[in-house]
Amino acid sequence: MSLWGGDQGAVPMMFGYGDEWWVLLVVPVFLWIPFGPLVMAGMGVWCALRPGRWPRLWSVLLPLLPVAVSAILVTLPADSWGRPGHTRDVVHYVLAYVGGLTVLPWLLGHGIARLTRALRARRGRTGSDRKGAPDMP
Repeated sequence: MSLWGGDQGAVPMMFGYGDEWWVLLVVPVFLWIPFGPLVMAGMGVWCALRPGRWPRLWSVLLPLLPVAVSAILVTLPADSWGRPGHTRDVVHYVLAYVGGLTVLPWLLGHGIARLTRALRARRGRTGSDRKGAPDMP
């Protein structure tokens, strides 16, 4: 019997099993639930204020791991597709996890940042008297 909870030899065990390496892939999935919307809203603001290739590329690459791993967990095993209600579960997953936690916060952050920028630019053009006359120095 070894210290790790079984007679595994040199293979350390994590949580009682020797092959728990997949936990490293599942942890970002669970961390994405509370922090993903905040991160994606920030990415939307970044894309609105700094248009270009890099903000948009990071907006796609950042959620790639948690969304791809969770999509694999929802769609596999393939024999579960014959179970009644599985298609409905996949649709709900796409709406909640992908749409609600990833896409919607990005759209809100992007839209609010663009609207704020447009309103500030309009206010700067019209002046402080609100009648359209620009400020005179």
